[in-house]
Amino acid sequence: MSKAIKIDPHNIPKHIAIICDGNRRWARARNLPVFRGHQAGFDITPKIAKAARDFGVHTLTYWAFSIENWDRSKEEIAFLMKRYEQFVDQHLKEAKKDKVRIVHLGRKDRLPASLVKKIIKAEEETKDNAKYILNIALDYGGRDEIIRATQKIIACGVKPETITEKTYGQYLDTFDQPYPYPDLLIRPSGEQRTSGMFCWQGAYTEIYWLPDHFPAFTPEILKEAVIDFSRRRRRFGGNDFVPKVKFNPPKMAQLEVGCWQAHHEKDNKKLFSLLIDWFKELYQIEENSAKRIVEITAVAINFHNKKSWQKAIKTLEKVYQIIKKETNYVFSPEVVANLEINWWQIHDELENELDKEELEKAFRDYYGEIYRLSSLQAARTAHYKTLATYTHDLAEKTTDLKEARKYWHLAREYLVKTYKALREVAS
Repeated sequence: MSKAIKIDPHNIPKHIAIICDGNRRWARARNLPVFRGHQAGFDITPKIAKAARDFGVHTLTYWAFSIENWDRSKEEIAFLMKRYEQFVDQHLKEAKKDKVRIVHLGRKDRLPASLVKKIIKAEEETKDNAKYILNIALDYGGRDEIIRATQKIIACGVKPETITEKTYGQYLDTFDQPYPYPDLLIRPSGEQRTSGMFCWQGAYTEIYWLPDHFPAFTPEILKEAVIDFSRRRRRFGGNDFVPKVKFNPPKMAQLEVGCWQAHHEKDNKKLFSLLIDWFKELYQIEENSAKRIVEITAVAINFHNKKSWQKAIKTLEKVYQIIKKETNYVFSPEVVANLEINWWQIHDELENELDKEELEKAFRDYYGEIYRLSSLQAARTAHYKTLATYTHDLAEKTTDLKEARKYWHLAREYLVKTYKALREVAS
């Protein structure tokens, strides 16, 4: 779905760091030799780097070999070191075309002389490139970087009382870079730890966890990570810039179920009235604005019924323009309209066999865009909204009145949980 979402050029991470993790597990899961996994990981790095530059990311860091990786077998290390030489050559070729500066992070004293020679050559030949930076972390560890920085400070005779955060940063591996502090760290392979990546620089780094191994990483996944980052509310310990929600969850649930039932009973007068109250409560807006929103939404629904999707999107865009103006939310009306139509389509197409996972993903995107929530923050809201939608469908399909009442009640309970979860993360 992220193909339909435009990346906000004003909220792009300046520096993305990726821990290249899971090559061996990717290979083993496919009954392949470990070396095939490493090769697959190497093969995707130019595409990811190119995509990052296309998205507007200035600095990209690949953590390819940690200090702890020396504990692997001699055969595996020998393969990796030779492949890193090809890796440097390949990225150097692209760097010269795209004005990328290549920088090595970590230690050079333990790497093979032939690899060090290539690294120094790449750094020297790209030192004047300023458009982008590609950091290649080989024999790198975050704590080791801090130790080396401290040793340099002592060796330079810096007086303790003169040391500040800014001073200390001048002795780190990223000392002369415009964006030394990564905005976003991507960790594949389902691991939920940083493993010491940028211990100093990463104090306020946002983290994006991926269940898939690194060889499965794609430019599309990178785009999803960038979009997820763009929705996050980075407070840096200070105030938030997004208006707080003030709706009452039980009231929201009661109104929404009432709308669903009125629609099912084809009571348009009641539906119109309930929708006005629903929008008033959700966005805390005046009745006239809510009435105008409902009128425009009715037009969008008519286009939806005719499968005139582009007209429906353009109409809903007007709805969200009004909402944005009334609430001071910071979403993109165009994006939200696309996302709403997306979940409408998913629901329509899977009406007989609802794929809850796909609908849940659509809801995560939708709520995430409106309320500036990460995928993780929007997860519970989307989960309960999906369950509510599913039981709503069951209520409409059954001809047994007792069974229908049970489903309507269950749908309302799920909606209460939906809005409680949303209020929890958006307040």
